[in-house]
Amino acid sequence: MSGRQWSRRTVFKAAGGMTAAMALGGVALTATAPAAAAQDGFGLRVVDSDVNAGRMQYYRFATEAIGWDPGVNVLLPDDYHTSGRTYPVLYLLHGGAEDFISFDRKNIRGLTAGRPIIVVMPDGGAAGWYSNPVSSNVGPRNWEHFHFEQLRPWIEANFRTFAEYDGRALAGFSMGGFGALKYAAKYFGHFASVSSHSGPASLRGSGDLVVHWANLSSAAVELGGGTVYGVPWDQARVSADNPVERVESYRHKRVFLVAGTSPNPVDWFDTINEVQVLNTQREFRGALDRAGIPHESHEVPGGHFFREDMFLRDLDGIIGRLRKA
Repeated sequence: MSGRQWSRRTVFKAAGGMTAAMALGGVALTATAPAAAAQDGFGLRVVDSDVNAGRMQYYRFATEAIGWDPGVNVLLPDDYHTSGRTYPVLYLLHGGAEDFISFDRKNIRGLTAGRPIIVVMPDGGAAGWYSNPVSSNVGPRNWEHFHFEQLRPWIEANFRTFAEYDGRALAGFSMGGFGALKYAAKYFGHFASVSSHSGPASLRGSGDLVVHWANLSSAAVELGGGTVYGVPWDQARVSADNPVERVESYRHKRVFLVAGTSPNPVDWFDTINEVQVLNTQREFRGALDRAGIPHESHEVPGGHFFREDMFLRDLDGIIGRLRKA
């Protein structure tokens, strides 16, 4: 499980022995290909890139939003350089303890081969939680600002994408699944489809376990003792980010959820992860049902890992929902 790249001792030591329950697996991408000429703008400056004739484009940006230079992979359709067509775009968000390269290790090139969609895979921090944190002791880590206010318009200025509601989708794994649900609600006029693969869907569920873990993990490995939501929590921030409190924002969207039902019984880390994912997704699905908002959800065997078969099913639905290339 990718979340194990974290030292458990580091997390628990930083928490002063607090028991954390919800972990963050991850997934993202590498580089190798062409695209429109890289241009500075939107508060971003390209400091490194690999832009050739292949499908995969790699960029690294300098931005005042982040205290280091985050990377982004952009995976293009097979015929992008010859077709002249405009394409829908999927923003695919990695999990905790991962980076923008992780989805390439998960066969994203093979999974998307022949599909008419651009896939954007950005860095999101080891425990950034797709947020602008309340506090940081290591410089700026404003991932939400970077992704939405800078990267999204930069992508739309440099690639042939449909820069509209019906042209954009969000998906993610684990922490990235939460990030996808959060962004889709907070920026509800920008994304027509949202998918969470083993991502928590309620910050306050299970005795506030997920928001505890977001604060704990961000303090330990992302913010040098700072936190995403503050101590005590900034309750308004928690509510603004909490999918189950933003149910109406998912109306008229395609919603896709996956959670495992049988984590490895001898692996406590895997078990704690997916049990909480399943509980929070069930809470979220109940809220969607009560509001009469359609969704597609799957409870499948296994624990906290990225499932290629479910991603392929999801990808078919994403392409079916978005504007056609």
